[in-house]
Amino acid sequence: MMRFILVITSLVLLTGCLDKNAKPFEVKNLAKSDIDMVADVNIREWRQLTRELTIKLYKRNPKELKKVSGMTINTRLDQLFPAERLPNGFAELGYSDGVDAVPLAFSDEYQGDRVFALMAGITGMLNAAYDGKQEVFILDDLDQQKLYNAARNLESIAWHLNNRKDSEGQLYILSNGISSDGISNYSYERILGKLIGIQDLMADIISDKTSRTINRVVQGAASMTFLPI
Repeated sequence: MMRFILVITSLVLLTGCLDKNAKPFEVKNLAKSDIDMVADVNIREWRQLTRELTIKLYKRNPKELKKVSGMTINTRLDQLFPAERLPNGFAELGYSDGVDAVPLAFSDEYQGDRVFALMAGITGMLNAAYDGKQEVFILDDLDQQKLYNAARNLESIAWHLNNRKDSEGQLYILSNGISSDGISNYSYERILGKLIGIQDLMADIISDKTSRTINRVVQGAASMTFLPI
């Protein structure tokens, strides 16, 4: 007990010696390991990257937003990034969320907002991969297999986004490409690449920490069957 008190006291005193521009000390961080703090950074990063991707896709595909009267990008962001995820999915998507929502974005039968279906799928999947947490503490136990599966699913989603076409031969959702003046834009691919890298890194970190093996499943990129989260 005395050793614990000394450690706590030392940490509090050390924060007084930090540079004034450093991030303020927070008591809750005493309940975090280094790996927890890495996980927190990764959670903030995936949320920021998916917000950016949502905005970019709506700007590239404005017709999707117009499918719901009065809908705005900000409203969609509020729906996709709530303080707490809806437990039963989105009514607009047939009460689906996560990987179950993704196929809607690439289905001829679905006539709703494809960007929303896609981003509900991506954000719901990543939210589930981190057990719905926006912060991780020492007693929390992330699952390396969920994180690995999320990375593989993102690879499949990236393939579908670039290749899946409707019955008329048109891409369901526009993203990467070359403009009429010959300028290449692969920013969507870069965002997805970052998201994939983050989940793979976190999966390896958790696997190393817990000594639990990752089942490195190989699936075809063109498959519409996604790995469970």
